[in-house]
Amino acid sequence: MPPDRMPRSKPRLIASNHDRLESREHVKCRGLEPIGTERSGSVNTEAMTNYSENLERHLTQENPVLLGAARSFEELDNIARELGLIDPEYASAGQISWWPVISVLGTFSAGKSTFINHLLQARIQRTGNQAVDDKFTVLSYSDDVESRTLPGIALDADPRFPFFQISKEIDQVLQGEGDRINAYLQLKTCNSPFLKGKIIIDSPGFDADPQRDAVLAITKHIIDISDLVLVFFDARHPEPGAMKDTLRYLVTETIKRHDSNKFLFILNQMDTTAREDNPEEVVAAWHRALAESGLVTGRFYTIFSPDVSVPIADETLRQRYLQRRDRDWAEINARIQQLEIERSYRILGTLERLVEEFQDVALPEIEKVFKTYRKRLIRTDCATFLPVLGAAGYGMVEFVPLEPNLLVMAGSGVLIGLLLLWSRVHIVLSVIFAAFGVRTLKKRQKALNIRWDMVRGFRANAVPWPFFRKPGLMGWSRRCEIQLSAIRQRCKESIQSLNDLYTNPSGRPETGRPVETASPLAIECTAEPVPAIPNEVEPGPEPPRELPTPPERESP
Repeated sequence: MPPDRMPRSKPRLIASNHDRLESREHVKCRGLEPIGTERSGSVNTEAMTNYSENLERHLTQENPVLLGAARSFEELDNIARELGLIDPEYASAGQISWWPVISVLGTFSAGKSTFINHLLQARIQRTGNQAVDDKFTVLSYSDDVESRTLPGIALDADPRFPFFQISKEIDQVLQGEGDRINAYLQLKTCNSPFLKGKIIIDSPGFDADPQRDAVLAITKHIIDISDLVLVFFDARHPEPGAMKDTLRYLVTETIKRHDSNKFLFILNQMDTTAREDNPEEVVAAWHRALAESGLVTGRFYTIFSPDVSVPIADETLRQRYLQRRDRDWAEINARIQQLEIERSYRILGTLERLVEEFQDVALPEIEKVFKTYRKRLIRTDCATFLPVLGAAGYGMVEFVPLEPNLLVMAGSGVLIGLLLLWSRVHIVLSVIFAAFGVRTLKKRQKALNIRWDMVRGFRANAVPWPFFRKPGLMGWSRRCEIQLSAIRQRCKESIQSLNDLYTNPSGRPETGRPVETASPLAIECTAEPVPAIPNEVEPGPEPPRELPTPPERESP
C-alpha cells in the first residue's frame, strides 16, 4: 500500500532507533549507538501498543513474511526492559521500515539527482555541477500529478517514514538544531509508478553542508534503516583529494556492518572519460582511494545518464561505453527488483543478530562487570566494618565505670554513630565502584560495536546494597532464556520458509502449493538479461513491468 493510502495514526509513538546519540564525540568515533539510551519522558504503553498494532496490520497487507519478525522484536523488547537494557518507550521493531527504502548517498556533483530523475522519469530533483540541495529529501508516491514539497516536520512526526523523531537526535549532536528540522529534511511527492510501494531518500552532498555533524548523524540513521544504499562518486574527479573525509566515513560505516552487501558503489558520469578513453584508469584510481580507507570492494558500477550524456564521436567507442553502462544498469536494476526479498532476509538476520548480541555478548559483559562491582563492595565492607566493631568494643571497655544504663546508652550511641558513618562510606564507595564499571562498559561498548545499552543495564543492577537479593542480573531467569531460544528458533524457521518460497533443490513440481499462496515478495525470474533500471512498476501479483531505457540524446 503506498504511503498516501495508509490510515493516519494519531498517538505519539515510540522513538526511532537512533533517537539516542549521547554526544558529538560518539558521532565521530562510534560505529553504532546503543539502543534505548535513557532519555526523559513518561512511559507510554498505549502508544507502544498502537504502534505495534499498526505495524502488524500494515505487514499483514504488504509483507506477511515479516509479521512474525515484528512480534519477535516486541517479545525481545519486553525481556530487555525487564533487564533494564532499553528505555521503556523504545521498540526494536522501529528497525522494520514500513516500505522498502532506497537511499542515494555521495558527494556533491556526483549525479545523484540526475540519476533519480531518470529513474522516476520526472524532473523531481534539481541538478547542477555545484551543490544545489542542502536537505535530505524523502521521495514518496502520490496519486496527484502535481509534485508537492512538504516540510521536515511531516517526516519527524510520522512513524511510517524513516525520520520519525529524528529532531531529538539532531538536538543531541547540535544543541538547538532539532527545532530547525525543516532546514534538514523535506518530503516530496511524485506520481512516478516506480515509487509505488517503496521510498527513495536523496542526500545532500556531504561536503556541501556546514552542519557536518548533524548531516553525518542523519546519514547514519539512513544507512541503518535502508534496504539498499547507492553510494555515488564522480568519475570526473579520479583523484578524490578533498573527499577523503567523506570516503572515510562511508567506508568505515560499510566495513563494520553485518549487512554490507546492501551497499552498491557507483561511479557515475563515466561518459566524461571517453575523450581520454581511460575508464579502467579512473576505476583503478577510485579502487585505490577506497583501499586507502580500508575497503577492498569487488567492483564499481560504472554508469552515466542518457539524458545528459556527453557526445562520443567514435561510434565504436560509443558502443563500448553504452554496453558497459547497460550491463551495470541491468545489475543495479536486478538488485532493485529483488529488494523485497533481500529486505525480508535482512530484517530476519537483524533480529537473530540482536538476540545473539543480547544473550551472548551484552549479558555476559554486564554480569562480569557487576560481579567485579559486587566483590569490591564486599571486600571494602569487610575492611571497613571490622574497625567499626573494634571501635565499638573499645567504647564499651572505656565506659565500664559508668552505671549500666549509661553504659548501654553510650555504647549504643557510639555504635549507631559508627554504623551511620560506615554506611555513608559504603554508599560513597558503591558510587565510585559503579563509576569504574560504567567506564569499563563504555569502552567495551565501543570495542564490541553492539547496539544494546550495556551501561544502562549495569546501572539497573549496580544498587548500593546488592547483597540483599539473589546473585545474578536483575530480571534474568530461566523463562527469559527459553523465550530467547524460541525467538532464535523462529528466525531460523522463517528463513527456511523464505528459502522454500524461492528455491526447490530437488527440482520436483510442488503441486501441493496453490499459486495464489505464493509469497507477495516473489519475483518472476527470466533467463533474459535484465534491462536498464525500470521506470515503471505495475502493482499487483504480476512481475514488474519495465520501460525501455530512453534513447541516447546527443548534445548539439
